[in-house]
Amino acid sequence: MKKGAAMVKAILYIGHGTRSKKGAEEAQSFLHRVMDRISVEIQEISFLELTEPSIEEGFLRCVNRGATEISVVPLFLLAAGHIKEDIPQSLGPLCNMYPTIQVNIRDPFGVQGKILDGIAELVRNSVDEISPQDAVLVVGRGSSDKSIHTAFAEITKGIRERLGIKYVSVCYLAATEPRLQEGLETVSKQTVGKIIVIPYLLFSGLLLKEIDQMVKMKQNMGQQIIHTGSLSKHRVIEDIIIERAIRK
Repeated sequence: MKKGAAMVKAILYIGHGTRSKKGAEEAQSFLHRVMDRISVEIQEISFLELTEPSIEEGFLRCVNRGATEISVVPLFLLAAGHIKEDIPQSLGPLCNMYPTIQVNIRDPFGVQGKILDGIAELVRNSVDEISPQDAVLVVGRGSSDKSIHTAFAEITKGIRERLGIKYVSVCYLAATEPRLQEGLETVSKQTVGKIIVIPYLLFSGLLLKEIDQMVKMKQNMGQQIIHTGSLSKHRVIEDIIIERAIRK
């Protein structure tokens, strides 16, 4: 780039990716809604794995459209291995290939009050009446990264305070304990009210399908369980992504 030339900005969104066609379409649709709200001409979508286009494809599309500065916006709720290792590893060779392009990698969402506020609102919209006798089960993706447990302790505390429900617990779909089945069985035994299941996931996909199946099985056994669905249903997630994408 010539000295004094104006920077041409681009935004590269990175989603996790899924084998689920429905999940991939939902992520694409969600991101197009975000893109429509941002006045940056060059915006590209990419995925870490399982879904096309890849990070490399998305990055090269930004370059081919004339970008000289790329803001990379990961669509990840918490910082685990994908953020700390996989994304920088994917971008490293591309940054070396195009050393004159300025690449800024934004942070994952992290535990934010506005996300917890959005979750509380999602629960209130899903449940007719919330009682202190009810219980909440937060379902995380799961990771071997120990910081995930710290994050979910903060998340459960925030949800407990916002909803006034004493029993708020967490379980995981993979990589760490307790797993979903154990989490559901424990909460079923310890509550006399409704069980509200909150998947801490952005989009539909095979993981959400697994939660759906387990919840339906418990419902068929007579348990009163309400399932809120994925978090991208709430506009606050769009707002957070936009905030990160346009940050100086």
